[in-house]
Amino acid sequence: MESAADDYRIQSFDLDTQMLLKTALKDPSSVNLEKVSNVIVDQSLKDQLFSKEAGRICYTIVQAETQQNNGNVFRRSVLNRLQQEYKRREETRGRSLQEWMCYVSFICNVFNYLKVNNMPMVALVHPVYDCLFRLAQPDALMNEEEVDCLVVQLHRIGEQLEKVNAPRMDELFFLLRDGFLLQEGLTSMARLLLLEILEFRAGGWLLSGTAHKYYYSELAD
Repeated sequence: MESAADDYRIQSFDLDTQMLLKTALKDPSSVNLEKVSNVIVDQSLKDQLFSKEAGRICYTIVQAETQQNNGNVFRRSVLNRLQQEYKRREETRGRSLQEWMCYVSFICNVFNYLKVNNMPMVALVHPVYDCLFRLAQPDALMNEEEVDCLVVQLHRIGEQLEKVNAPRMDELFFLLRDGFLLQEGLTSMARLLLLEILEFRAGGWLLSGTAHKYYYSELAD
């Protein structure tokens, strides 16, 4: 189990917390799942690498809890925390761009992994869209890191999001296209990222081989 636990990047925690998480992954009914969810969310808001992986650990604990006693304490706790953080997202962004981008990564990652009957969780659709819309506002487009964060999420969950609410995806892409065409002062990297995601969606959420070569050789330079 060690290697699987390491896959979840839990070695960045102190030993007691590692123990708590390892137990939650295997025997969720024997630990305080609300505490586990707080540990995971708190770490996700601090640690960008963890925020990109945390959906997987949440998924594993949810599956284990369902199998064990058909419970959903953990899922409910994670959703409650996500909702609290969602309500203060503007305040978070004002205080720390890093924490804000970690939150976006985390909520998108949870959306990607946690399904109900193989469908995305309805409760997360609007909050996820709202976060992506925030990243598409003019002040965020001026910040390369936020543009990069937006593009990474759209690569990962854009197609799923469009399936559950296509009109909002159209609206989001109008903003991105306008930003790309009309907004002054964007860095060349931000422009490149926006152009790439516009082409990515236009190609049915795929990038042709030549386009891939073009963008990724540019990004590597």
